[in-house]
Amino acid sequence: MRPRPAALFAMTAENVPHIFPPDVLARLGNAVEIDPTLTAENFTDPRVRDALADTEILITGWGCPHIDEAVLAAAPRLRAILHAAGSVKGLTSPAVWERGITVSSAAGANALPVAEYTLAMILLAGKDLFAQRDRLRVQRAFPYGEIMPGIGNFGRRVGVVGASRIGRRLIELLRPFDLRVTLADPYVDATEAAALGVPLLPLDELLRTSDIVTVHAPQTPETLHLIGRRELALMPTGSVLVNTARGALLDHDALVEELRANRLSAILDVTDPEPLPVDSPLFDLPNAFITPHLAGSQGNEVARLGLAVTEEAERLLSGRELAHAIDHAVLERTA
Repeated sequence: MRPRPAALFAMTAENVPHIFPPDVLARLGNAVEIDPTLTAENFTDPRVRDALADTEILITGWGCPHIDEAVLAAAPRLRAILHAAGSVKGLTSPAVWERGITVSSAAGANALPVAEYTLAMILLAGKDLFAQRDRLRVQRAFPYGEIMPGIGNFGRRVGVVGASRIGRRLIELLRPFDLRVTLADPYVDATEAAALGVPLLPLDELLRTSDIVTVHAPQTPETLHLIGRRELALMPTGSVLVNTARGALLDHDALVEELRANRLSAILDVTDPEPLPVDSPLFDLPNAFITPHLAGSQGNEVARLGLAVTEEAERLLSGRELAHAIDHAVLERTA
């Protein structure tokens, strides 16, 4: 029987049992030789340095130290980095790609809970749930049987900004509902948009014609304040902006002005900075609903990331094509 290749965890140690609960860890252990008690929180630890000499597969996650030339020199047998989280941009140096190391990410697995969160927020926003909850808290009563104009999800116009993994997964999740979904993404053409089942619009037109706008673009120099003062002014009065991507994609000062004017509402799971200063007006504005960056994998959802990495390790060792391999050229223009 072929010996199992040596693997090493590189992440914050406390995350390992959450991402790899016993059943997932056992399955991973069937594929690779790994010590769950040894985790590289830094690459200078003598035990870690010794383990690196034989490591063929590095299993990374949140808290992984930067993988630079010195680390690669200490790991001459390393052939794959399997990341149990989202973007690998912050942990991989150019030397990783120059050496031809295979890199894979569980970003696709992490996209599902973000898309689920966004779907929930869209449907709740369509029902004006947050404002109605606040009214009920104040009034402690409501006119039974009253039909509230302007509320509901039948034919609600939803604009998706960015056909990222999350944006695409969200479009899939939105299909069963009676919503009118459109997409804006400069890297998607009409043929690809048609395959996704949504009309492709320029960003300005999408903003003008959407009741709910949800942002799923990557953070790059080009997307800084992608939704700024001019773009916010295009959105119809009464519309809702949802952001689960990166806080820097929005101009928060301009957004606060729109919220104070009671022209728009916002649902923000990410902010800039993050966390917000304690005196940020976003905490107190009634038409701002802020959550603590929880759309991504949390609680029992993080085990999905470990499972995705385990399945990727099994593909790697059986000679099959990896399902979530990273293309370096694509990575350079994404988050």
